Amino acid sequence: MSNDGASETGTNGTIAANPPPISALRLLRNPGFAGLLVYRLLAMLSYQIVAVTVGWHIYELTRDPFALGLIGLTEVIPYFCFALFAGYAVDHLPRRKLGMFACNGLLVTTLVLAGVASGVLPTGGFGFDTLTIYVAIAVNGVVRAFLSPVYMSLFARVLKREHFARGAGVSSVVMQTGLVLGPALGGALIAWGGKTSAYLVAAGFALAAAIAIITLRVSEPAPQAERAPVFKSIGEGLRFVFNNQVVLGAQALDMFSVLFGGAVALLPAFIHDVLHYGPEALGVLRAAPAAGAVLMGLWLARRPPQKNAGRLLLYAVAGFGLCIIGFALSRDFWLSAAMLMLSGMCDGVSVVLRSTILQLSTPDEMRGRVSSINGIFIGSSNELGAFESGLAARLMGLVPSVIFGGCMTLAVVGATAKLAPKLRRLDLRDLQ
Repeated sequence: MSNDGASETGTNGTIAANPPPISALRLLRNPGFAGLLVYRLLAMLSYQIVAVTVGWHIYELTRDPFALGLIGLTEVIPYFCFALFAGYAVDHLPRRKLGMFACNGLLVTTLVLAGVASGVLPTGGFGFDTLTIYVAIAVNGVVRAFLSPVYMSLFARVLKREHFARGAGVSSVVMQTGLVLGPALGGALIAWGGKTSAYLVAAGFALAAAIAIITLRVSEPAPQAERAPVFKSIGEGLRFVFNNQVVLGAQALDMFSVLFGGAVALLPAFIHDVLHYGPEALGVLRAAPAAGAVLMGLWLARRPPQKNAGRLLLYAVAGFGLCIIGFALSRDFWLSAAMLMLSGMCDGVSVVLRSTILQLSTPDEMRGRVSSINGIFIGSSNELGAFESGLAARLMGLVPSVIFGGCMTLAVVGATAKLAPKLRRLDLRDLQ
């Protein structure tokens, strides 16, 4: 929230002069915001447990780092195909029902994976179990295209505009908490109860998320009497993003840095071949970046960034790249975990800043479409990064490929600073 004495505009169009500061705890007393965070946390837990379990499952079957990269590619292709249409749907259809649809999709695919792991679902052998896993992940890519646009559009319905920055900090803490608990729980379930137990717990979280979103207390926009043609409407969203240097620069910065700097997809191979630990270590290392992001999110929820936000974003992504290089060079398990935690702290800064920029810059009637485009840039970069990491590991070797990725992240920061001067000079108070 700006403290410069300027007036703020709420989501209902009224002007509040010098709005008083609001604490994170007060925000959490808002039932709509709290319910939305519960939905996000439950969906995140389900998705992360599946991500950890599928990675271990595939590596057990193939012992091939490239197969781990294929998990990301399998999910991102259908995500790309459906993301823009999901954004259009969120802008024109009941958002809570779309969120419930997405969570039910996660539930069904997770039950299929549990059937494969337990042998209840016959696959016929000869690699068909692996193929079934990839098909289930592809379906997850479709339903995941709805999760973020639903959340981002409802975020602006449950909070006033002047609370977006602090709300983004609280939201980041909740999201990263899911990223901590999900992988840790997934690794523990694999070690102690097996892959089937992990998948079934993930299915339970997906069902709970569906219940949370459909019972959410929030007002939704009235249905439009006339809907714009699908492709024309999508085109409006694309033009908005590509004509806004700040939004486009922030999204492109994250996409390319994660594309080259993501090492998480290769963690099963690092644990098995470099660090020589078991599946419980996978949960710890998968959770380490999110633990760092939680710590940073707690700080930013108390002190939302405002001044020099653009430079802070660039510094944070550069720090992320340096931490990835440090992780690649480490041969000690706890040093590796520390490098990943520091990378998460850097990423936590960029997550809060990007979320705030997106919320403050986007008109309410375009939130679904812009969020879906943001998802293509940012959400899909994780899966494309997983594929790039697997391919680079096959071509260069495991450790050199991750060092290369960290160096490319630093190059992306330099290019963004030069090509997007408005982002580099950004002060968040200019958007309020």
